[in-house]
Amino acid sequence: MINYLPILIYAILALLFAALSFIASGLLAPKRKTEAKLAPYECGILPTHEPAERFPVRFYLVAMIFIVFDIEVIFLFPFALVARQLALFGVVEISVFALAIVIPFGYLLSHGALDWGPVKKMVPQTSNSQRTTQSTVQKITFDSEGRQISRESEEINNGSAA
Repeated sequence: MINYLPILIYAILALLFAALSFIASGLLAPKRKTEAKLAPYECGILPTHEPAERFPVRFYLVAMIFIVFDIEVIFLFPFALVARQLALFGVVEISVFALAIVIPFGYLLSHGALDWGPVKKMVPQTSNSQRTTQSTVQKITFDSEGRQISRESEEINNGSAA
């Protein structure tokens, strides 16, 4: 028990330091609240408007994947050091551990954790609609002064519009 006394003293000192820091901050900090102090601070830039929306859930899913794989790497290093001594038992244990990592990873992938692009909306194509170059490509031309002329105005100028 005497061997653990320095660790116990260190833990008590750490807790005292944390508690005294909070108490001193509360007692000594200025109490005047101004608009500047209450405003959010982001890299020195004053916010001009509220953010458009919350962070998407995919952001948190990617963060969870990062944490899970960090933990996996932390546990794989000690296993790699003693893999020969553990023999078959070690192989079974690391296989169970790998399954415990791969199954949640598959779950996150199936729920779109790594799909960061805009949501793709599929438009069903009816059997009677035909896609041609005329219907899908817009021809853009410019006049002699560099102004853009749309396809419709060009057809009017050429007399092909009825």
